[in-house]
Amino acid sequence: MKKAFYLETFGCQMNVVDSEQIVDLLHQIGYAQVPSAELADLVLLNTCSVRDKAERKVYGHLGRFKPIKDLRPELIIAVGGCVAQQEGERMLDKVPYLDLVFGTHNIHRLPELVQQVEERRRRGVETDFLDRETRLNLFPERTQRDSVTRFVTVMQGCDNFCSYCIVPHVRGREISRPSADIIAEVRHLVAHGAREVTLLGQNVNSYGIRDHGELSFAQLLEQVNAIDGLQRLRFATSHPKDLTDELISCFGRLDKLCKHIHLPMQSGSDRILRLMNRGYSAGDYLGKVEQLKKNCPEILFTTDIIVGFPGETEDDFQATLDLVEQVGYADAYTFLYSPRIETAAARMPDDQPPHQKQQRFDRLLELQRRISADIWKKDAEQVLPVLVEGVSKQGQGQLFGRTDWNRIVNFNGTAELIGSIVPVRIVKVFRNSHLGELAAPQ
Repeated sequence: MKKAFYLETFGCQMNVVDSEQIVDLLHQIGYAQVPSAELADLVLLNTCSVRDKAERKVYGHLGRFKPIKDLRPELIIAVGGCVAQQEGERMLDKVPYLDLVFGTHNIHRLPELVQQVEERRRRGVETDFLDRETRLNLFPERTQRDSVTRFVTVMQGCDNFCSYCIVPHVRGREISRPSADIIAEVRHLVAHGAREVTLLGQNVNSYGIRDHGELSFAQLLEQVNAIDGLQRLRFATSHPKDLTDELISCFGRLDKLCKHIHLPMQSGSDRILRLMNRGYSAGDYLGKVEQLKKNCPEILFTTDIIVGFPGETEDDFQATLDLVEQVGYADAYTFLYSPRIETAAARMPDDQPPHQKQQRFDRLLELQRRISADIWKKDAEQVLPVLVEGVSKQGQGQLFGRTDWNRIVNFNGTAELIGSIVPVRIVKVFRNSHLGELAAPQ
């Protein structure tokens, strides 16, 4: 009889890819995935430490599984990902019913670690960082999945050390995968039904720059764009300081590259950007935006913004609002600053009262909602090409897909359309999605 595991994934697309690997590894040792912890022999949380109070949320989440563990002491509970890397042994001390903690460089050891817990009934921690060559040899062959869109990791780690960011501390230093391996993986995924791929990394723009003789990121995009059967190409995340002219030009000449870029701004204040160690000014950022618009007039932007960074003044915050209006983001992921252990910003003095930060945060949200609404209402009554990804959760008989700009569209249709690009007339615009209807081919 097969054993069963339950997996929850938090955080970014990198964690989604890691969880796919976790699923494949557990299948290899006889575990089948189930939809609830109550049915499982093994419960895993794949965690993220970027968001506010991430550690507290993970510990709170673990509390949900204690009653199950009390009833079935043989249940194995494991935590992986960035919070596991950050907390390490502390997690076992704080959660006595937790069995296993494994870090971001040790997913490949999960079958061995689980079996050790099974056989010896001993609790374990594995959070060692691996050297560059070892890590490059650990990218697994992807298992076939019934999915129109897939993520492909092109690099891991980060060397930027932005003062607020914990990623270099929990993901390690930057490495780029060989381009030949990436291209082979994309070909494999396309051969098994993928029609859109998103190339992933903490900073994809610096892909290959530390590897003599390797492709630049723009050259990698060109080669992936040329793969037969691929219909759309995206990438994330993009650091403004490493956004080259060569890469910007891709948006005007690569037919499969979607007309959307996520370009984290973080702040519109040059003083705050220096404190954040971002490596660019607001003027530099706007210059890149204008170049992108010149190369691809239809391009839409999304971004990340931090409100309440240590020392932020009203003038600093107003500079952020000004930049948001100048760029005109289709959407923004906004965060109230919270200190992350081991980061430089955590040691900076911060005398801003919480209510002031919240007021600024609310003002930013109000502005962004207005800008987003103005942008998306322009889609109304337009016929847009939509890549159909699957059955919608919004209503019986509905499918869902995305526009070139990564906007979700729900519409009535039949399953044979999944995996194809179809013309859809937008009939209603909501805050987070569109409602459409199939249109005649253009």
